[in-house]
Amino acid sequence: MIIKKVIVGMMAVNCYIVGDENTRKGVVIDPGAEANKIIEEIKKENLDIEYILLTHSHFDHIGAVDKVKEFTKAKVVIHKEGQEYLKNPNLNLSKSFANKEIKIDPDKLISDGEFIKFGNLTFRVFYTPGHTVDGVNYYEENNKVLFSGDNLFRNSIGRSDLPGGDQNLLITSLKNKIMTLPENVKVYPGHEAETTIGFEKNNNPYLIENSWDE
Repeated sequence: MIIKKVIVGMMAVNCYIVGDENTRKGVVIDPGAEANKIIEEIKKENLDIEYILLTHSHFDHIGAVDKVKEFTKAKVVIHKEGQEYLKNPNLNLSKSFANKEIKIDPDKLISDGEFIKFGNLTFRVFYTPGHTVDGVNYYEENNKVLFSGDNLFRNSIGRSDLPGGDQNLLITSLKNKIMTLPENVKVYPGHEAETTIGFEKNNNPYLIENSWDE
């Protein structure tokens, strides 16, 4: 499994290029900015990008979607709750934070529990609203990796003070879904450093409980 992290934009978003070593099929997760930088990494890995997977619809995670799509001809994928946000610069915050209006029409809408296959790899979709109304995580079970977007960070969780945010909902959905994954699952978040499910279970102040075995 190929995983390349490309840090892009003024918000230092972690864009991930993920590929199957055997078939060279791949996906791009959250191309937030600096399309040329992302495209160069795709070329280096010689990948055929089938999907552009969005973890949510905030401006800093979608800014380079159009240019990456133009190069790859890949399908843009987002949770069904994010369709309106992608098309609305006020909701995706591009108008107020990025001084430009981002409007994107997705090609594929997904729901909790769906599977996305490319090459010999399969992502399962975990829907965890609370940072946004459309927040998802992409989990590859065979390789034990999770791409968490802005839902789960090392020692933290996503902010909930923007449109569609709900901290209690985010914590509940993370506990009920993401924290049930094996402890050795490596987590690749939308910003900053990688972590593991086990580390967050034991150290994340938003998620620590004494009742995991109940």
